[in-house]
Amino acid sequence: MEQLDTFLARHPPFDALDGILLTELAAGARRSSFAAGEAIMVEDGPPAEGLWVVLSGSVELLHEGEAIYVLEPGECFGQTSLLTGMASTYSVRAGVDSECALLPASAARRALASEAGAVYLARTMRLRLTRTGHAIHGLPYAGTTPVSAIMRAAVFVAASEPIREAAARLGQDGTEALLVWLDGEGGPGHGPATGDAGGGARRLGIVTDADVRAGLVQRGLTLEAPVAELARAPAPTVPCAQPAVEATVDMLALGVDCVAVVDRGRPCGVLSAADLVVLDARSSVALRHTILEAADLDGLVRAASQLPRLFRYLVAAGVPARDVGRVLSLQHDAIVTRRIELSIGAYGNPPLPWGWLDLGSAARREFTLASDQDNALAYATPPPDVSADEVDAYFARLGADVNDVLERCGIGTDNNGVLARERAWRMSKARWIAVFDGCLSAPSESDLVRSTVAFDFRAVAGSLPLTAELTSRMRAAREHPDFMRLLARSATDYPVALTRFGALAPARRGELARRIDLKRQAIIPLVNLVRFHALTAGVTISPTLDRLEAVASLGTLDRALASALAEAFDAIARLRFDHHAELIAGGEAPDNLVDPDELPPIARGELREALRTIRRAQRLAEVWTGARP
Repeated sequence: MEQLDTFLARHPPFDALDGILLTELAAGARRSSFAAGEAIMVEDGPPAEGLWVVLSGSVELLHEGEAIYVLEPGECFGQTSLLTGMASTYSVRAGVDSECALLPASAARRALASEAGAVYLARTMRLRLTRTGHAIHGLPYAGTTPVSAIMRAAVFVAASEPIREAAARLGQDGTEALLVWLDGEGGPGHGPATGDAGGGARRLGIVTDADVRAGLVQRGLTLEAPVAELARAPAPTVPCAQPAVEATVDMLALGVDCVAVVDRGRPCGVLSAADLVVLDARSSVALRHTILEAADLDGLVRAASQLPRLFRYLVAAGVPARDVGRVLSLQHDAIVTRRIELSIGAYGNPPLPWGWLDLGSAARREFTLASDQDNALAYATPPPDVSADEVDAYFARLGADVNDVLERCGIGTDNNGVLARERAWRMSKARWIAVFDGCLSAPSESDLVRSTVAFDFRAVAGSLPLTAELTSRMRAAREHPDFMRLLARSATDYPVALTRFGALAPARRGELARRIDLKRQAIIPLVNLVRFHALTAGVTISPTLDRLEAVASLGTLDRALASALAEAFDAIARLRFDHHAELIAGGEAPDNLVDPDELPPIARGELREALRTIRRAQRLAEVWTGARP
């Protein structure tokens, strides 16, 4: 077993402490083992008695029951509670069988009071507060789902149909109830739920398995009696746009377990208590829990296979496109985190502190089900007595594990090979800093590809402090005119799908004939443009809409143009998500290719105006490229 002082010396903030304090911390520490799921600290419970550090396994930080962050070996918890003497803000539990050390309070306070300790404290507090906000905002309450998103199709029977035949249809293909028009024949869509049909009132009735049993046993009806004699009428109804949580309350008040769903008075579906019971299991909260608690690789892939269904519910619920992207990004992060935990459990602790970086759309929290995976790995610079090849081999295997499971979950690999398993995207912290410096000081076309991807980054897992160093380089980008000129070209030279005269311009031939690629011909030009404006203002935040708000607030981009670009982004994102939902409903894989002739007139007009806004903004930015005076 490795000596504790040696272990601590490899992780911040202990790697910057003098040997005397490090020895005191190790000598007074108490090691403890925790089984998977076992609580170590409790939110609002007793304050920390010292500073905890993870030695092996992994532990989860939870706030109000939601997993916020996973701590790997070398990371600390309990520091805020230790310094304030107050209850913990988070609950902490072992994600897998883990070992932790409780460092003595007095020595731990002195360690946190050092310069390195203060930096570590500030960095971890900021990280955990940010993660808490993103987790809470990225998990919309299941009750936002409308009835229309979970109802079953309406199945009608004739009023004169024998009970025997109706009973046989119940239970087939998940049929929980049958609808029947009474006081005259009718059918689906033939008039309102109650109203006039040929001069007489028409009522909508409903028949469930419970009604059949009650009619036969309690009322003495025969199986040959017509359905009309046992149907409940008028059928209890709920509107299709009603939130499902409100429908639950209505059904409880009525004392029924099935209702007809109506749209402007016309029956369009059936909702059962069983549908409502499983609603929470279909929510983003439940799916994230299932992913993070997957026992093995197959379980993780099975859990992730529910993402398309969750996506359809979110779109049907009318969740804004920005929030849908956040939810999908959060689920993506959960897959990455859990796969890393499983890999570390199989291979043992990483040899050095490390960090997993999401790049591109996942980093911006704008992930879609048609996104490619873009990611990278960084690790601490190996000391002279540690084999650099062995260190890289460990992380090469870790990167390959995550890339492979994401691919199994339907998230394709990037055509440019922006993957942590590739050597070009897996390197030491010192090399990453050198790469960023090189992009700025001596930019080339190849550097442009790297910077347009890597300058949208987000640390997802691991304890390696890297964000501050990389963002400081990004903030300094505006001081490098050659780089900014090259970056401006990525913003202005990426064509949008418009003709010279501003009409939509689908491809004329080839694989994309008659279609527009909403990713390459709409979103990428917009994202590149906004990234450029953000870096000219020294803004290092990644999400596109947040960048727009920041540059508008700083006055470096006209507020009206920033608002127009935000509207364009929202319109394109909504169109992409609607297209994805339609493909998923048809059993197809989501893509970004739309035929403008098949779009509704309003959507087609919104797309055209969004692309015109992007083109106008591109022309205004051409002054930075030298193409316009």
